[in-house]
Amino acid sequence: MRKSGGKAVRYNKWGYIFLIPFIVVYVVFQLVPLITTIYNSFFENYMSGLTQIGPNFVGFENYEKLFTSGDIWQYFKNTMVLWIMCFIPQIFLSLLLGAWFSDVSLKLKGTRFFKTVIYLPNLIMASAFSLLFFTLFADGGPINNLLMQIGFISEPYKIGLVDTPYKFLSNVGSARGLIALMNCLMWFGNTTILLMAGMLGIDTSLFEAAEVDGATSTQVFFKITLPLLRPILIYVIITSLIGGLQLFDVPQILTNGTGNPVRSSMTLIMYLNKRLYSKDYGMSGALSVILFIITAILSIAVFKLSGNDDKRKE
Repeated sequence: MRKSGGKAVRYNKWGYIFLIPFIVVYVVFQLVPLITTIYNSFFENYMSGLTQIGPNFVGFENYEKLFTSGDIWQYFKNTMVLWIMCFIPQIFLSLLLGAWFSDVSLKLKGTRFFKTVIYLPNLIMASAFSLLFFTLFADGGPINNLLMQIGFISEPYKIGLVDTPYKFLSNVGSARGLIALMNCLMWFGNTTILLMAGMLGIDTSLFEAAEVDGATSTQVFFKITLPLLRPILIYVIITSLIGGLQLFDVPQILTNGTGNPVRSSMTLIMYLNKRLYSKDYGMSGALSVILFIITAILSIAVFKLSGNDDKRKE
């Protein structure tokens, strides 16, 4: 606010005016769907053949069915296992690459080129990536042909004159491993860029002082870089966790929507998609609300365990 010709001119209103587009988009595309989903979760509303059942108010019956069926716990476990299998190698690889590219003492050449290359998989559509891996690791795909050529699939696996290929998508470990590998390859570049930005934001005088004191590269990384990188790490962990809970496209395409073998690759969002495909809107709404609550609880838990909340209080 400033005075002009004896009149007070207020600029506060312009801030609210510029916020209007964001508020409208948020209300229309996020708040209203969220409230509608919660509302629908209390109703029985599905198709039985060609007959529409409902909507009939059933209270918490949809939630009770989800928890008593036992499927949701299995799918939650699958989702978390796939996320952990993807995130652990991803964070180690990203920290290593970030430390290399941000260390000026190494004097690496062509860093811009390599930064671009490691980020490129993030630009590829998950569906295209999944189809590529589906083709590569199919029973008669190039990977199995290569294994036969080098003799990995040998006499014990032969039936007559035909080599029995390794069924990557029919074994729990290999199917989960492929899904985790694809997600790691797609997202480690994005994580590396984020961590690298945090590392480049650290005051270089701290590294110079540590070097003068005779600290090794390992000591500098664990005593200076990691502690100062914690806010970025918390952000990466929470966003990765949210992305992991929403894992859908890769396992959906790779397993043709079945989540096989023995439903070990069926995620919560795949289960939600099946409910929506069968037009069971009541159960879909309940499952969406549960997924929202799980995401909020896990995100808060990560934030609390990181000690960030305690630092704020201090």
